[in-house]
Amino acid sequence: MKKIIRYYLLFSPLILFLTNCSKKEVDEYYARPDDLEPPIYQQLEAQGNFQNLIKLIEIAGYKDILGKAGYWTMMAPNDAAFEDYFQDQGISDVSSIDSLTASKIVKYALIYNAFRTERLSDYQSNIGWEEDLAFRRRTAYYDGFQEKVVNGTPMIVVGSNRNNAAGGDPYIPGDNNNKYISYFTEEYMNAASLGSYDYNFFFPNSTYTGFNVLSAETVQADIVAENGIIHEVSKVSLPPLNIDQKLEASPNYSLFRSLLENNLVSYVFDQEATTTYQNFTRNSDDVYVKVYDPALSFSPNNENFLKVTDNDGQSDAYTLIVPENAVLQEFVDEVLLKNYSSLDKLPKYIFEDFINAHMIQAAVWPSKKSGYSNALEEDIRIDMDADVIEAKLLSNGFFYGTSKIQESNLFYSVYTSAYLDPDFTLATRLFNDGSGYREIASNIYSNYTLFLPSDEVLMNLGFDYDINRSEWVYVSPATGNEVRGSLARARIARLLYNGIVPTPNMEMNDLSGSGIIRSGDFDLPGEYIKWENGQVFAAGNEVLDNKVNILGYEDQQNGRTYYIDNVLEFSEEFQGVDLAALAAETDSQYAYFFEFLKSSGLYDAAAGSIEGIELGTPYTFVIPSNTAIMQAVIDGVLPGDTTTGAPNFTPANDTEKEGIAAFVKYHFLATRTASDDGLINGLTETLFKTELGEKTYVNIVSVPGDLSFIDAGNRIADYIPLESNHLADRTLIHLVDNYLLYTE
Repeated sequence: MKKIIRYYLLFSPLILFLTNCSKKEVDEYYARPDDLEPPIYQQLEAQGNFQNLIKLIEIAGYKDILGKAGYWTMMAPNDAAFEDYFQDQGISDVSSIDSLTASKIVKYALIYNAFRTERLSDYQSNIGWEEDLAFRRRTAYYDGFQEKVVNGTPMIVVGSNRNNAAGGDPYIPGDNNNKYISYFTEEYMNAASLGSYDYNFFFPNSTYTGFNVLSAETVQADIVAENGIIHEVSKVSLPPLNIDQKLEASPNYSLFRSLLENNLVSYVFDQEATTTYQNFTRNSDDVYVKVYDPALSFSPNNENFLKVTDNDGQSDAYTLIVPENAVLQEFVDEVLLKNYSSLDKLPKYIFEDFINAHMIQAAVWPSKKSGYSNALEEDIRIDMDADVIEAKLLSNGFFYGTSKIQESNLFYSVYTSAYLDPDFTLATRLFNDGSGYREIASNIYSNYTLFLPSDEVLMNLGFDYDINRSEWVYVSPATGNEVRGSLARARIARLLYNGIVPTPNMEMNDLSGSGIIRSGDFDLPGEYIKWENGQVFAAGNEVLDNKVNILGYEDQQNGRTYYIDNVLEFSEEFQGVDLAALAAETDSQYAYFFEFLKSSGLYDAAAGSIEGIELGTPYTFVIPSNTAIMQAVIDGVLPGDTTTGAPNFTPANDTEKEGIAAFVKYHFLATRTASDDGLINGLTETLFKTELGEKTYVNIVSVPGDLSFIDAGNRIADYIPLESNHLADRTLIHLVDNYLLYTE
């Protein structure tokens, strides 16, 4: 009852008016205003120079639509444009155009919603208009269902209308996958710092005017109609292909397409699409959606953009770089098939990575190439002027046919040695699992030496991967104990990481001498390894007495890969064991410090552990020589004969013992492993803390070939090269010529 009352109150004035008026008065009240412009169809008639377009509108069945209500923008080719079109097509006049072509021309000229010139460059985002960010609009044209022959089988196919990368549905019913039209307004081009170079890269035979629609010039803009806006253009535009269709139609890129089609495309039955098709056509065929692999950056047949918001296709598009057959065949033969007998033997991820290397989830303008990255987050390595043999602006993006492949890191780095060889699948699996190792070793702008164990080597050492349970497995060759999951992965990850060595000066191209170098990335340091007379070893190899032999090598753009018969083992014994071994050598200069360590109460002789020192954590041991210890005794810092410097290793009381412990702790630097390579400098925390629990620090000064330590009182202790750089678990042990002393 309340609804009826509200309705009566709302409309009662109009009802009263109509009740008391004649039919003539009612007609006059609802009459079309005299100053209202005619609809698009009638406006085109009135203009006088769109006779060919008008006929096509009628053939396409759009006269009624454009002659009444609606809200459109029409990029309308004039009669002169059609005369050029007839000549290009070899036809006499508009009567030679069939209904299908007429429909394509008319629908593709129609943009949803009405836009004056000043609004065409603005992006209709979900937060409102964003000025000068748009160069595309969705049209009324779409391909719909297509008859295709797939692997010899005829079928009805519809394209994906969403990207499959997010793991969502690649086909949404009700979205017709409408094609976009691109235009070039002065406002957008200026805002994006683009110019005639970018326009003419795609349309070399056209003139950039500041308002172009594809290859056409705008003759007259902003012709107002009752149901929209007309922009008169100088050329007829048929709907361009999308990227998927361009590949299908271009035999000189057939090899690239075959890599896609044979490995990264599937045809998926869709019931809703089938129902729509059958209801529309009265045919009984099933409909299949052409779906691209979800690992790809985008689906080349998706006319929409990302669909993060409904209209994001107005402001951006995809880019695909496609090498022509000859250059790609050379890459296939020399790179992809170097260790495989045929393409069908390659793992799927290689195809995914290769295609993604050529995909950019953005419209790459020629003059702005350096500002974009491909789907692998690499810079674009194509010279736009020298390497591009064909540039096409398609309905869903930019297409660059090239005489060069995108030289991805994955195919030209030391990482490639494992990645493209079936004998190294375990290393590749570890590199690829999100650890960051792949990104480190494949960075072609940084040089690395990679020590690479084969599957056979790793399996002989007890490592494997259980595909059924998706977990790493380690069985100790010594004990037979099995470890699975994260613990097994952590173990193999540490071993393989030891073999990734940054070598900016290619220091390890000659292993005939001896040296020490740190593995890992600067931001994620690994451990120090050594080489000597053609062999390499880490701390664990010294413990196990099983140094690593080189079986061969391969040079890549960013360094050298050594194939090895063992792994660079980390040590599983406490660092105190290594220090004890150094102290036990004949006439050892480590002996006095080690004796004080034992008397400090910090050392567990049975385990070889030192209080506060943990396995797997980086440390630097700064060990004063015997001579330096004697000086500490003379200076009254340590117990002993202050005249001769002879140390007394047995503390007289707890206070003296605590003093020894403080002295020892101040020489153990925590959290950083420093060598004479210049990599580590600056204040570094020690194990010693003040009575108030405050941390103490020693300053490390390292340059290639030299290493010093400076205490809080500016006392300097220089390392003794021939007695330093001893390996322990993530630790280096150095002998220095002075002692360090904490002073407030």
